Amino acid sequence: MPDDIEEALATVGPRLRAVRERRQATLAQLSQASGISASTLSRLESGGRKPTLELLLRLARAHEVPVDELISGPATSDPRVPPQPVTRPGRTMIPLTRRPGGLQAYKVIIEPGERQHDQQSHEGYEWMYVLSGQLRLMLGELDIVMRPGEAAEFDTHTPHWFGSAGERPVELLILFGPQGERLHVRARPRAARPR
Repeated sequence: MPDDIEEALATVGPRLRAVRERRQATLAQLSQASGISASTLSRLESGGRKPTLELLLRLARAHEVPVDELISGPATSDPRVPPQPVTRPGRTMIPLTRRPGGLQAYKVIIEPGERQHDQQSHEGYEWMYVLSGQLRLMLGELDIVMRPGEAAEFDTHTPHWFGSAGERPVELLILFGPQGERLHVRARPRAARPR
């Protein structure tokens, strides 16, 4: 095996440990998330076992990082996220994150006068915070108006729609993630009332 490959493999163990510790995960938690036994994870981190591509892919998925971060470490690059707005009629979404998978953050601007659409449901979990204007949120049978400084959090399996509730645009921050990735500020959901 060429020296540069041996050298790269020798640094994987410490990188695996550093990523796990940065995420404040135990070997048992990582084992559950990746499907790799805790003893194998320990041997990978200590250098007692060489990583295979399959193991690296599973660990990258569990940590929600690109595989090259586990192999060569994150490159020092410009940390700014270049704005690449996505514009749809009446809405502009500006991505605030650029990593694949995991929680995604957006600034959303919704123009007034957008007609109400049917409520949609999909996989995931969403958190929104109103920066300015008034937001109309329809969530299942709820129909509420949110004002600046108010936040909402919900499972996107629940049918929902949101738009501007006033005569001015509404600006909000949205965090969207896979099902189960909830924020720490989440309040315990209320039990559904019998009808």
